[in-house]
Amino acid sequence: MPANGKHRRPKRRPLARGIALASTGGAALALPLVASATAHAAPRTAPEITPAIATANAAANVSQKITESLPAAPAAAPKTYTVVPGDSLSMIAYEQGVRGGWKVLYRANHAAVGDNPSLIHPGLKLTLHRNSAASQPKSPAPAQKSKAAKPAKSSSADRASRSEQRTAPAPQARQTQQAAPAAAPAAVKSYTNDLDGWIRESLDVMAQHGIPGSYEGIHRNIMRESSGNPQAINNWDSNAVAGTPSKGLLQVIEPTFLAYHVPGTSMDMYDPVANITAACNYAADKYGSIDNVFGAY
Repeated sequence: MPANGKHRRPKRRPLARGIALASTGGAALALPLVASATAHAAPRTAPEITPAIATANAAANVSQKITESLPAAPAAAPKTYTVVPGDSLSMIAYEQGVRGGWKVLYRANHAAVGDNPSLIHPGLKLTLHRNSAASQPKSPAPAQKSKAAKPAKSSSADRASRSEQRTAPAPQARQTQQAAPAAAPAAVKSYTNDLDGWIRESLDVMAQHGIPGSYEGIHRNIMRESSGNPQAINNWDSNAVAGTPSKGLLQVIEPTFLAYHVPGTSMDMYDPVANITAACNYAADKYGSIDNVFGAY
């Protein structure tokens, strides 16, 4: 009979399914052996808004509100010009830099001027359309030169061959250079130095400045006033008594000549072209045209 309890194997205790017992200082811990297959993922958190981001967003909102509240800039009012004694549409267009000359100025102010462009009166306000400073397109920036690899040194024979090619022009190029005709100089209009030439030159100047008048009207008045003598002077009428005698082909006094002088002509009252154009400019202002003058004016 065996001894009491000696060498007797203790009975095995059954293990609980899925649980392991671990002893830590006498306390039993139950540890799961199989992790849950349906564990939920941790939820995402919203990005943190730092003070710098909040300040930038607030500044952008304020800037947008200020921009939306600003009123639209008013359109620039057109410039006007008030006519003074001695003015003509051609002189105003020339001095004020109106693109297109007196014709454009007249079309823009037709309602105020009326059907006769030569009849403008002191105090009349004209709308000016001055030359706009046309913004010229900027020339493209030159392309940056790329650094190329240094070519290999060539032989003396190669250098001599290239030199001959540069110095000797091709036969076709030589023929083109010889066949090219010289550019013809621009023709310059000339006038005879007599009454006919003076009237015709004056008419061309008047056309450039929009001053009306015809060859017949100018010639008729010249023959009545001075008989075609550009040095004629009246020393006996009321103008002469007042110290401003009438001078030149169309017998104008100095104050009238200065007031109606046409730019580009001489300041000498005895100059035939300057005298004719100034007198025609005066007649256009007072009578519509030199053609309407048939007596003392």
